[in-house]
Amino acid sequence: MPFWKSLLNDIDFYLVTDSGLSRKGTLSDIKCAVAAGCKIVQYREKDKTTKEMIEEAILIRKICGDNAIFLVNDRIDVALAAGADGVHIGQDDMPIDAARKILGENKIIGLTVHDTDEAIEAERKGADYVGFSPIFDTTTKKDAGMGVGPERVQAVKTIIDIPIVAIGGINKDNCVSVVENGADGLVAISAIVCSDDVKRETKYFIETIRKIKQNSSNRVNVK
Repeated sequence: MPFWKSLLNDIDFYLVTDSGLSRKGTLSDIKCAVAAGCKIVQYREKDKTTKEMIEEAILIRKICGDNAIFLVNDRIDVALAAGADGVHIGQDDMPIDAARKILGENKIIGLTVHDTDEAIEAERKGADYVGFSPIFDTTTKKDAGMGVGPERVQAVKTIIDIPIVAIGGINKDNCVSVVENGADGLVAISAIVCSDDVKRETKYFIETIRKIKQNSSNRVNVK
């Protein structure tokens, strides 16, 4: 069984890189986040050549090792060349079934979804997790659309069994509501990569998410 199977079922904070926003660089951000305990990293790069992406992705693969799942955004070719654990794709990217044929059964495929219908379809077609977006309004992804609110996470949670990662405008002030509504993990790009201490901020999110999940579990056990 691939090592990522157990990690994917126990995710909390999910790092998505952004070299345009990063204060200290993508590799530094990933090193700090993994050192803080981040279990899943998505390499998202829009401005570099394929060669540059592969070279950087190979370095990221080494940083993540067996401590964190390493995914590449959109680029299946880069993921394969770097030995990544899988990819994250959007609704307008390569269809899941085609991606699965290329990647095989032992790689992760995450899919961005925007509503319950897309979430159901993602699970049916074999996605390993969904990225539900956008929760709040965000400027990080210009075509993300209007935020749907954290309550919509709960609607998705009730109809699929695969993990849900929430993304879009999430920060320290609103992250609690996202996890309380059922998100298994969350992404907070600006709050992390724009920080002068990525390790500290990553730890904050991890500890906050785990505390909420533990409290929720305790309430269920009491009942």
